[in-house]
Amino acid sequence: MSKLRKIKVKFGNLAPSQIIVTFYLLAVLVSVILLSLPIALKPGVDWTFVDILFTAVSAISVTGLGVVSTPDTFITAGIFILMFILQFGGIGIMTLGTFFWLLVGKKIGLKERKLIQTDQNQSTLAGLVKLMKNILFIIIAIEIFGGTILGTYFLSYYPTWQEAYLQGFFASVSATTNAGFDITGQSLIPFANDYFVQLINIILLTLGAIGFPVLIEVKDFIRNKKPYKSPHFSLYTKLTTVTFFSLMFLGTISILILEARHFFADKTWHESFFYAFFQSATTRNGGLATMDVGQFSEPTLLALCVLMFVGASPSSVGGGVRTTTFAINLLFMYNFARGNKSVKVFRREIHPDDILRSMAIMHTAIFLCFISVMLLKITEPFSTMEILFEVCSAFGTTGLSMGITSELSDIGKIIITLLMFIGRIGILSFIFIISKNGNEPKYHYPKERVIIG
Repeated sequence: MSKLRKIKVKFGNLAPSQIIVTFYLLAVLVSVILLSLPIALKPGVDWTFVDILFTAVSAISVTGLGVVSTPDTFITAGIFILMFILQFGGIGIMTLGTFFWLLVGKKIGLKERKLIQTDQNQSTLAGLVKLMKNILFIIIAIEIFGGTILGTYFLSYYPTWQEAYLQGFFASVSATTNAGFDITGQSLIPFANDYFVQLINIILLTLGAIGFPVLIEVKDFIRNKKPYKSPHFSLYTKLTTVTFFSLMFLGTISILILEARHFFADKTWHESFFYAFFQSATTRNGGLATMDVGQFSEPTLLALCVLMFVGASPSSVGGGVRTTTFAINLLFMYNFARGNKSVKVFRREIHPDDILRSMAIMHTAIFLCFISVMLLKITEPFSTMEILFEVCSAFGTTGLSMGITSELSDIGKIIITLLMFIGRIGILSFIFIISKNGNEPKYHYPKERVIIG
């Protein structure tokens, strides 16, 4: 047997989660090569391999943390290369892979469907190809819509239409994929008083982070809407939507209250509201900013850390533990406190497997972030708050920073790089790297009770 065939056989024996991780690692490798090309860089730019790797993973994981300034590093060709990488990271390897398979006429078999199922956190193999087509169509349509609006609006900001539309379409791709990259050099700080730009970005951030299945169900409802018929949405859509917008609302209120006597002390009501509203929206995965978050007080920064840790919804462009995981953990604690052994919501009962998964994800994520903070406290000279904020931002693939990213040591950058990668592939894929997706054991030992609490 040839070496190539042996490699192919070994690859074929990998679990779907292991193959997905391999695909993302290959995507990182390709991104490193593309970002290293002379045609992408401005003359005189000389950056280290660690910085290139950090930027590549930040782009693939659509995080937005940066160790270099995007407009000072890349020429126009490099900006388009970066947009291309953001599409791979945001839409997902398997979505674009499915599109490529369909173009070349490849049949989407059981193995490919299992890969799609793993990449998109789906519980069934049914309708996956249709799901991929819908995701690609919806995201591209949103990006074109956002890019056209922002590009046209930016005509009053920039001297040429080429620059205006480049800024508009890059901003649209960055917001929709929740990437957090910018080519202004100052994120959205130049638009701190432009509420139209902020609202468009909030809409794009929300559409990217709320979850592809939610967008598809809403699209199908609008298309098939019938008079006098109440809409029927899945439990996933109901739970995700309620949790997502509840966190956005609570985040806004919390920031307003906590900063009333601090950052907002000399601000008008509408300035305070939009600062709070935008930060609550972008902290969930966007990474864009209308201000220096380092100006917030520590209680507010801790609140933002929680929002970044939770992140976006499953099967979206975002990272974190995800909204459904957070919601199920809260529901489980509430029901357990009331003596209930099951979790019920919206006249449905959550499957025990989903409860176990949500608990495993939450505990693994907390442990991972704790270890990362501890290691960074050893290697970096920054405060605990600055490090915790950076860790939550990387794990949640958010991209906000208190300004320490570029000053991290190589070890610190590698730790943050690993967090961004894990945040993108998801905790479940990370857990299942060392297993065969949690296959049932072939035998059981006698059960015995232990003292708890």
